Amino acid sequence: MMRFLQRLGKSLMLPVACLPIGGILMGIGYWIDPSGWGANSLLALLLIKAGGILIDNMAILFALGVAIGMSKDQEGTSALAAIISWLTVQTMLGTGVVQLILGADATVPAAFSKINNQFIGILCGLIAAGCYNKFYKTNMPDFLGFFAGRRFVPIMTVLTTLVVCIPLYFVWPVVYGFLVWVGESVLGMGAVGAGIYGFLNRLLIPIGMHHALNSVFWFDVAGINDIGKFWGTMEGGVLGQTGMYQAGFFPVMMFGLPGAALAMYHTAKDKKKKVTAGILLSVALCSFLTGVTEPMEFSFMFLAPALYVVHALLTGLSVGIVAALPIRAGFNFSAGFVDWFLSFKAPFAMNSWLLIPIGLVFFVLYYVIFRVLITKLDLKTPGREDDDTAAEMNIELGSSNYAAMAAAILEGVGGAENVTSVDNCITRLRLEVKDRLLVDEKKIKASGAAGVVRPGKTSVQVIIGPKVQFVADEFKKLVK
Repeated sequence: MMRFLQRLGKSLMLPVACLPIGGILMGIGYWIDPSGWGANSLLALLLIKAGGILIDNMAILFALGVAIGMSKDQEGTSALAAIISWLTVQTMLGTGVVQLILGADATVPAAFSKINNQFIGILCGLIAAGCYNKFYKTNMPDFLGFFAGRRFVPIMTVLTTLVVCIPLYFVWPVVYGFLVWVGESVLGMGAVGAGIYGFLNRLLIPIGMHHALNSVFWFDVAGINDIGKFWGTMEGGVLGQTGMYQAGFFPVMMFGLPGAALAMYHTAKDKKKKVTAGILLSVALCSFLTGVTEPMEFSFMFLAPALYVVHALLTGLSVGIVAALPIRAGFNFSAGFVDWFLSFKAPFAMNSWLLIPIGLVFFVLYYVIFRVLITKLDLKTPGREDDDTAAEMNIELGSSNYAAMAAAILEGVGGAENVTSVDNCITRLRLEVKDRLLVDEKKIKASGAAGVVRPGKTSVQVIIGPKVQFVADEFKKLVK
């Protein structure tokens, strides 16, 4: 299971790397025009819409990244299948189709208006990758030959997704409704209830169901409307109370997650620190400036699930503590520096400046806790993967004849018919084979490979070095 989650986490890194620039562009645009979001400034409009291309379509990017990363040879057909799966879910479980199913007089459950989320994106990516891995070599009779092989993948993806939509149709609104009930149940618990909400808010992000809780506390499901009342756009705000379900997120988003990013950088392997720094700096800046945390959270959510639970607990602690104090701040966009700065003008703001010292405390807490857990538990956060070592990073191939090397490795693993999966990391060619007894390590090493690692019964990892991508490309040609 952990191996699956780590591979899923690795697959998400490509779309995650695209997101910070989107969040930063939207944050700057919102800063320029905080009240109109582009209605009063052409520049703000352009920045917000440009950033929204990525942030608003995060789920689609996740579907593509997972489909490509989890497929056997990262071929483009899997990405096409992911888009098809995504469109199928959005259509079949969209409010329009659900309304037709229920009847014109029926009320469509609110859950179906939230079907566009990261969890559904990841699910569609997994469906697409699974269909690709199973059907991309499917043979057909001559009269159906056009639909054989990779062309068969989109067909099976549609059918599989339609089957998955059946249980989702019944389960999704039940889960959504349950979470709304949970949110309404903790409303009378004061600061403790706010802390529980903060914990669940983060914990539910991987499955996209945090929207159910947000609808209770931030909007009008239970009449709280914490965001609208805080900014004075709705009546009924109470000084000292309104904003209690927002203020506690600022210390985490502005300081806590950047502290976690620093801990992950310091614990990364020396040879990977430069690449890791590039990823973590951008997501930490995005979190601090704009409060867009998904790029940061998805960078370790599946690689180290235990850390994500700790993050959710710390978020609940922050929200609960701030709610118990005479501190109130709010956001229109998210709990980043931009909204913190602008919230000083809000009619129900109280002592917003105190979020800075509290945030610094949480920076230290996140840094220390994350660093200790990462090192003590050997968690595979960005830059700490097992697939390569410092020595491997310095390997130099004696020849640039990558095709010959790939052919020799293929012979050493028992030929193309014995290979079921091909992948590579920074330094290793990672293979899955049918029969482990056909693998000849001497032949593989004779190809010029630096070594062979066999982490499982059917897993073979060939250590090649930083030029592994060139060998992998040639290897994939041979096994097609």
